[in-house]
Amino acid sequence: MEAKKPFSLGQLVATPGAMRALLDAGQSPSEFLDRHGRGDWGDVSGGDGRLNDEAVEEGSRMFSAYMTNGGVRIWVITEADRSSTCILLPDEY
Repeated sequence: MEAKKPFSLGQLVATPGAMRALLDAGQSPSEFLDRHGRGDWGDVSGGDGRLNDEAVEEGSRMFSAYMTNGGVRIWVITEADRSSTCILLPDEY
């Protein structure tokens, strides 16, 4: 589902593990940040997707999950105050 209105990603950060996974897959962080920023939450449950859609309107934290071309799961999390968005591996949370 696409976001109903744009939202700020804030400062963009990524963990070393996520950067390594993206490099190994030949993918750019912007590919996943763009999807997240459009409201394409990736591989999250329907309930989590709805919570993300509500968070766009209400100002809560948003969480997306994607798979790299190398088969590594990455997460993208935007903080509730929109101060930052982080790309990370699930085990780095």
